[in-house]
Amino acid sequence: MTRTDFSYTLGSIVERFGGELVGDADVVVNQVAPLSSALSWHISFLSNPKYRRQLQNCRAGAVIMGVAERDATDLPRILSDNPHAYFAKVSALLNPRQALAPGIHSTAIVDQTATIPTSATIGAFVFVGAGVKIGEHVVIGSGCHLGEGVEVGDDSLFYPQVVIYQGCVIGKRAILHSGAVIGADGFGLAMENGCWIKVPQIGRVVIGDDVEIGANTTVDRGAMDDTIIENGVKLDNQIQVAHNVHIGAHTAIAGCVGIAGSAKIGKYCTVGGSGMILGHLEIVDRVNISAGTLVTKSIAKAGTYTSVMPFSEHQDWLKNAAHLRHLDKIAEKLSELEKKISELERKKP
Repeated sequence: MTRTDFSYTLGSIVERFGGELVGDADVVVNQVAPLSSALSWHISFLSNPKYRRQLQNCRAGAVIMGVAERDATDLPRILSDNPHAYFAKVSALLNPRQALAPGIHSTAIVDQTATIPTSATIGAFVFVGAGVKIGEHVVIGSGCHLGEGVEVGDDSLFYPQVVIYQGCVIGKRAILHSGAVIGADGFGLAMENGCWIKVPQIGRVVIGDDVEIGANTTVDRGAMDDTIIENGVKLDNQIQVAHNVHIGAHTAIAGCVGIAGSAKIGKYCTVGGSGMILGHLEIVDRVNISAGTLVTKSIAKAGTYTSVMPFSEHQDWLKNAAHLRHLDKIAEKLSELEKKISELERKKP
């Protein structure tokens, strides 16, 4: 990592974020880096014990560590109950968001009925439709499209090429990455006489505060009611959120997840990469769904759920898959054997 324009002593960092400092408070750090490549002007962190051995040859100026790791190194160190979160704060301190000059680019197309404060930044070739309301200090990157009646809360950031369809609402401090599409039609179709008839999608997408949505992630508008994403939700890249889905506050969902229509996910849940959630299901708060898991029924109890077939060599996998296809027959034979064994036991003198 290259040096930043910001430098802080360890003492000033602890004064700002708390934690316990062990070592020289006057050590100055200028950037973050992993343990394996950190240099004297870097600050690194250790949160997973399996990387402890990297401390032996680490050349970082300082390390952020858990309280239990106090004696794992002689390097200057900041001890925290949550070293990963502490590291995130330090990294944000050393790498603040680039300040952009407010104003509307000459190539932007802005409807005269739109409300845009002087503190907002509107990039090149942006389209802002009728009745759009943009909050203070919002940054809209080049090539974004904000449809009629869209609302964007204060301090939100849209990277280039974000599309927000008409009527959708984005809360404060949102971050939307390039290619995100918010408010496209849900997949609503009805069959008649062998042909599909489109069902108009007249709901909105309503997104709360402090939500981040990754690149090329799509959130469909509701069919009649709204699709809801509550405060603090974090969505990774290339996720599909279908119409009328409701995602509870502070839930985090990894890349390539698919959530079918009208599914309701609780607060503080996590969904691993490529997980799939079928439609009209309800998942309670604090459920963790493992990567690749297919959720086919509602989950009424907090906990971790997994449905992935174990990884194995290909030939072994084929054999096991073949057995799976015959589970019903095997179960029937087992039941017959149990009955015969019971009969034999009853006939014993």
